[in-house]
Amino acid sequence: MIGSGESLGEMLAHAWHILPFALMFAVPVVLLGGLALYLLRRGSLASTMTILVLIPVFATLIAVLGISGFMFTPALTTMTLVCLLVALVTVPAALVLGRVIARRSVWEREARERERAAEASRRELVAWISHDLRSPLAGIQAMAEAVADGVVAEPIEVTGYARRISGETTRLSGMVGDLFELSRITAGALRLTMASVPLRDVVSDAVAAQVPLAEQKRVRMVENADVWPVVSGSDPELARIVRNLVSNAVRHTPPDGTVAVQIGIEGGEALLAVSDGCGGIPDDEIGRVFDVAFRGTTARTPERGGLASGGGLGLAIAKGLVEAHRGRIGVRNHGPGCRFEVRLPLAMP
Repeated sequence: MIGSGESLGEMLAHAWHILPFALMFAVPVVLLGGLALYLLRRGSLASTMTILVLIPVFATLIAVLGISGFMFTPALTTMTLVCLLVALVTVPAALVLGRVIARRSVWEREARERERAAEASRRELVAWISHDLRSPLAGIQAMAEAVADGVVAEPIEVTGYARRISGETTRLSGMVGDLFELSRITAGALRLTMASVPLRDVVSDAVAAQVPLAEQKRVRMVENADVWPVVSGSDPELARIVRNLVSNAVRHTPPDGTVAVQIGIEGGEALLAVSDGCGGIPDDEIGRVFDVAFRGTTARTPERGGLASGGGLGLAIAKGLVEAHRGRIGVRNHGPGCRFEVRLPLAMP
């Protein structure tokens, strides 16, 4: 026992004498703790931190008890009680901190995964849009040079080239507009002017705008409405959502197919459903339908007849606009094709 009146040298001598015994009792506890950590290496972070807290507490307690020969003097009893009290305080703290750190670790891992996915999506978007912009620009340049050099001189041919240049310019303008809209959504710069909007007007106008494209492809348009709800939203953005979904459905429906637009109320929300005859979406692709620049095909050339949608941004924009309205959008295979469902909050009476 170290006395209170001993010099520093005597205390160091006593400590050197006690050290082997302290290690003899403490090391087994540390080894058992290490074994427990190994066995629970796939367990929760809270259990790992609890063991890490208990190892030094119990190692200290066992070493003190072993060196004292388990002779419970007042000093030893006090030391034992202090160790137990420390364990009672630190173990719950370790559990709480372990859960907090575990949640933070999960959140950070998910944030890193989202960041990697966003970066991959941006790279893919840049690559695809660069290709899609280059194609019409090359065509416009070639046709303009042909007219300027006199290669095309007949009035009918010049008119045809001018019409094709106008069509390519319109397609480029649409792609640039989609990019601008998507950039506003992803940057959080979208500002909605919320009001009570009747879905009847929005859907009717959007469907009417797609009738020429549907007639060109010989696709039949059908509207069904149990009720016509009034939703809380911004009229231009809601029209963009419906227009993107309907145009996407018309584009992917084969000739003599049907595109059905259904309106109703389900679960206290307004339901807008657009069904097409695309033949269904493969299970390994259905989760990527709303990804930026995803088209569901490796072909990057536009369809004949000017039916291409540009950079494949329509569904990504629709998803961003729906979420900006605090709504939800989803897709599932249904009948001869797939069914896109949009749920929006109803306007307050």
